[in-house]
Amino acid sequence: MKFPRAYTLKEISELIDSEFVGGETFPIFGMNEIHVVEEGDIVFVDHPKYYDKALESRASVVLINKDVECPEGKALLISDDPYRDFNKLTKFFRPFQSANTSIAETAEIGEGTIIQPNVFIGNHVKIGKHCTIHPNVTIYDHCVIGDHVTIHAGTVLGSDAFYYKNRPEGLDKLISGGRVVVEDHVDIGAACTIDRGVTGDTLIKTGSKLDNQIQIGHDTVIGKKCMIASQVGIAGCVVVEDEVIMWGQVGVTSAATIGKKAIILAQTGVAKSLEGGKTYFGSPAEEARDKLKQMALVKKIPEILEKLKKI
Repeated sequence: MKFPRAYTLKEISELIDSEFVGGETFPIFGMNEIHVVEEGDIVFVDHPKYYDKALESRASVVLINKDVECPEGKALLISDDPYRDFNKLTKFFRPFQSANTSIAETAEIGEGTIIQPNVFIGNHVKIGKHCTIHPNVTIYDHCVIGDHVTIHAGTVLGSDAFYYKNRPEGLDKLISGGRVVVEDHVDIGAACTIDRGVTGDTLIKTGSKLDNQIQIGHDTVIGKKCMIASQVGIAGCVVVEDEVIMWGQVGVTSAATIGKKAIILAQTGVAKSLEGGKTYFGSPAEEARDKLKQMALVKKIPEILEKLKKI
């Protein structure tokens, strides 16, 4: 998420009431999670396991709960609860805006686009040219849709990330301030749900086709010309490279990468990253030919046991 202007380190520290290490006028241009952070951004870290990763990341400012040595060229925000203070910043820079019309006045809709009845389009949404948005589609604030996109009935774009911190008093939600971005010539089926990024973008690239009842988690990237069949569930922070095919009821774990032109057969469970150009099956996913051989051998076990009894 980029800020509307450059903020100084001192200004940000005052917003969250924290101490800081670095020059008062050190410029800050945005905030992001560790996997998408860029130079000029704030990243937060609240667990010793990830201190080094955050401090060595591209982030210019690290919001951290320990007094550590500041890396050269960076700044620190010292907080007793970085998770809480990251939420404070999201609320400040991307506050919730309630709606009083079905299509917000700030929405931009391109020439030739058809909006069917009962569609909700939120604040600051951008929709390109020659799109068709079917009835009962909900498009949350700040989503961006390209040209020649079709979205079928009941689909929701921009719902919150499923991201919580387990505290003694209950589950504490990490507030979502990101977007869903859909590029040109994408088709999205009925009753799909695509969560927005926490601070970055959930991205569906040019030419991809999604069937009905698909769930895509926060900050996930779907590459170009992918085909995803019904009831696929993809967790957050997944990268699906170009021209991947996923058949029905595939499940993909968080932060996995699926390589270009991989084929994932129906009811496969993807528990780790997979190389491109291969076909996979089973749970956990293995190359389909190997998995099918294993299944054939398993069927022979009763026969083998019977032979062993006769020895």
